[in-house]
This record gives sequence, C-alpha cells and structure tokens, in this order.
Amino acid sequence: MTFSERLNQLLIDTSHEERFSGAVLIQRNDETVFEAIYGYANRSWKVKNRVDTRFRIASISKMFTAVAVLRLIDEGKLTLDASVIECLDLGNTRIPKEATVYHMLTMTSGIADWFDESGNWEEDWADLCRKHPIYLFRRNEDYLPLFVGEAPIASVGEKHQYNGAGYILLGLIIERLSGVSYFDYVQRHIFDSAKMLRSGFVALDDVTDEVAEGYISIADETENIIGWKKNIYSTTPEAVADGGATSTAADLVKFSQALRKGLLLSNEMTQEMLAPKVLANEELFRGYTWKYGYSNYFILDQDERIVRWGHTGEEDGVSCRLYYYPRENLDVIILANQSWCAGSLGWKIHDLILETTQ
Repeated sequence: MTFSERLNQLLIDTSHEERFSGAVLIQRNDETVFEAIYGYANRSWKVKNRVDTRFRIASISKMFTAVAVLRLIDEGKLTLDASVIECLDLGNTRIPKEATVYHMLTMTSGIADWFDESGNWEEDWADLCRKHPIYLFRRNEDYLPLFVGEAPIASVGEKHQYNGAGYILLGLIIERLSGVSYFDYVQRHIFDSAKMLRSGFVALDDVTDEVAEGYISIADETENIIGWKKNIYSTTPEAVADGGATSTAADLVKFSQALRKGLLLSNEMTQEMLAPKVLANEELFRGYTWKYGYSNYFILDQDERIVRWGHTGEEDGVSCRLYYYPRENLDVIILANQSWCAGSLGWKIHDLILETTQ
C-alpha cells in the first residue's frame, strides 16, 4: 500500500471508532500529498466536515503572537530583552522585573500561569470553571487577575515550563505598542499578508458560517464512546493571545509557508522564529531531544538535526497540530473538533512519514 492508502485506512478506522473528527492535510510546496475529511461539523444535524471547514485551533495561534512580537522588533518598537512589567506598567504585581519578552516567548519566565497545565488537567480545569465564570474571559486583560498577583513558580530563566500567561502579556504589549487591538494587528500583518482568507477570531457564541462545533466525548467505564456534549460551557468564549483563533488546514499551510519564505518577518527574525532556544524536556521522548523556541516546538535527532517543528493545540472540543518536516519538506496539519485526538494521530502520521521517506 502507498503512503496515502495506508494513511487513509488509518483515518477511516479511527473515525469509524469515533476517535477522530476533522481534517488532515499534508502538503509539499503546492503539491497536495494527502487530504481527507472525517466526521461532523455539527453532530445534531449530521452536517459533515468539509475541506474548507473552519476549526478553532487553540494554542497553535500562539505562533501568531510570536510572529507579531518579532514583527514589532523588526519595526524597532520592541526588543527581546525589554522588561515586560516596564512595557505594561505592571510594577505593582508579582511578575519579576527581570522577566523579559524573550522569557515570555520561550516560556522560561517562571511566572504563575492563569491555568496550570502540569497537574490533572480535567480536574483542575473543572475547578477553575467553578470558581471563575469563563464566559467573561473575552480579552487579554480579563486574564490578568488570575496570575499577576500569584507568586512565581521558578526563577526567571531557570527552566522551560509551558505557560499561557506570558503570551497574554505579549498580546497586551502588541496592543500597547501598535495602537490597535491584538486581533486587528494579527489580521493585518499575518492573516492578510499570508492570504489566510478563512482565518480569524470567532467567538464561541458567534453565529458564523462554516465553523465546526466542538465536541467532548462521553465514555463508559470501558472507554467506549456512548455520547457527546458540546464544549460551550467548558471552553473560553473568545480567542486571546495565548490561543483560540479559527482557521482551516489550507490556511495553516499558507501561514507555515509564508513564515519560511520570509513574507511575514525580516530574514533575521524569520531565522529567530525557526530556531530552537531552550530545552523543553530533560529526558528524551521517543528518542528525540525536545526544545522550544518562540512558540515553536522542535524535535531533534541524535545528531541535533531538526526533524520537525510546529505547535500543538488542545482544549475541550479542539485538538490540533501544525507540523513542518524540513528534510522531507512536508507541511502536516491536523484539525479536529473533538477533544484529545490529534496527538496520537500525529505520531502515527510521523512514523508513516519517516518510514516511507528514509
């Protein structure tokens, strides 16, 4: 069987088990290597997902924030070593003065997060939702009370720990220095520049054409899926700088290609965006060294060569991956409108790619 036949059979089997609903696109330059759609955009009315269905992409949109920050550096309005509290007049908070834009981009600031993802995700998220009406979280500044008064969890620069709060702060810096909203800045300088015509910032309670609804599976004690519920009460209602934009598989390929071609940033800042900066994990995983850059995960082989870069996106009713394989020159996009399904699928696709190209 060919690569496409094997992948299609894998996805048919997975979707029949209701373990995946969404879009998969693999592309080399302008050539579509594989493209397929599975599942429903609306389960109630059995409306199927389409090639151009728009999906919420969760933390993949952190990459847009990083590019926007680097663009401000290109414009001479910001530096990587700028103190975040000085940029935002947050001196009366517990954010350390020495925490810089670089530390926020690489998630090495040590500041408290607005939601700590290192524990039991489901239990901790449910606890947050009970204590805070998440339907009120609609702008970057709405998140500040959740973390600016909390004690740091590590010293500045001590280690990488996944952190969305730093990207909230970066979003506020973008707004202050550009004079426009975060959304308008990203729309103008990223979506428009990359010709991402079906990307934007769609609120969960908006009535918007061709956007997939998000679903959370209900399983019995044997992990068999027995039902579904919508994510409307368990996901933040609007996008902010740490995630939540809406896009399509084709648009995310456009973003990745525009970034690599230098259409979004100067050559210097493009290289910065595409370079690993800090160790993300102390131990190897799947035999790879994991590093983090500016909203960019890198896996490196034993010779320290980049095998893949990109970002993940996970929230209730959303599971996504944006990957680029430089040696194979392959863009891989996985967009799903159900929880926690893109990760295992991404690794299966990864194994197929390396098996058929090496």
